[in-house]
Amino acid sequence: MKAYVLNEPGKGPGGWELVDRPTPVAGPEEAIVAVRAVSLNYRDLMIARGQYFRGIRPGVIPTSDGAGEVIAVGGMVTKVKPGDRVMNAFFPSWESGPIYPGAIRLNLGAANLDGMLAEKVAFPASALVRIPDYLSYEEAATLPCAGVTAWNALFESSTPLAAGSTVLTLGTGGVSIFAFQFAKAAGLRVIGTSSGEAKLQRMRSLGFLHAINYKIHYAWHEEVRRLTAGLGVDHAVEVVGSTLPQTLRATRMGGVVSFIGGLGGFSQQVSLEALLQSGARVQPIVVGSVAMFENMNRAMEAHRIVPVIDEIFPFARANEALAKLESGTHFGKIVIRL
Repeated sequence: MKAYVLNEPGKGPGGWELVDRPTPVAGPEEAIVAVRAVSLNYRDLMIARGQYFRGIRPGVIPTSDGAGEVIAVGGMVTKVKPGDRVMNAFFPSWESGPIYPGAIRLNLGAANLDGMLAEKVAFPASALVRIPDYLSYEEAATLPCAGVTAWNALFESSTPLAAGSTVLTLGTGGVSIFAFQFAKAAGLRVIGTSSGEAKLQRMRSLGFLHAINYKIHYAWHEEVRRLTAGLGVDHAVEVVGSTLPQTLRATRMGGVVSFIGGLGGFSQQVSLEALLQSGARVQPIVVGSVAMFENMNRAMEAHRIVPVIDEIFPFARANEALAKLESGTHFGKIVIRL
């Protein structure tokens, strides 16, 4: 079978090499999935650049998110059967309950487990989740990381907000757009930041309460405060990292900041005084469990939420897809179709 491998960590886009790999065989508790689509996350770019803090194994099959069809199962598998349309969980061993160290030790496409950018993969059947009938493989492939992360931040690790409460999102990447979609479906009002009039206009057309241009409003936290009558938002979804000081200042006392990503790096220092003065609760979010994934799917089916896809690339142009991610010009998710 064909698969991409990361033979040159540090090269970035262009570092994925298409190779022949042995076709996987299902273990007793595994299923073989014919992968139909894969989506990209910023984590994939960090790994390709050699910047991932959890370690990188040369020769690993990259990416963590995919969707496909079950074509074979091991003798002990009862959860799925050949012909089922499924998605993979980001953390295969985290089935339910609170996060614990062992839950996140095994993760795909980096140091210890091959990822999804291959024609076929062997995957623990317990960590496969059914695709809602109304979603395509391409749409489903966007969910395992970005979708579950946004869902966990708003509805699993936090007390759900009352309708009419305000949520802050940053940028137009996958987690931020999913957070908007989930919040809007729950009757919440969303304020978002981005740059470029085309993105801002699209945010407004989707239903953002306000879309702030952070290149015009450099102190955008002040604009958020102004738009919320000086109070700040009830929940902020922080995906950048380096913007955490501003996000704290944009969040009301008693509010929640879900700290998710390091798009802008992890070097930003936040003083203890700033944390105390904000009065907000900062909670780290690390994707989520299989149970959270299934909870999210039920909500998506109830509201018929459709993921926002920026562009779909063919398998042969996977490195171009990663370059598009690096450009930062995307709105929503970038997908590779097999």
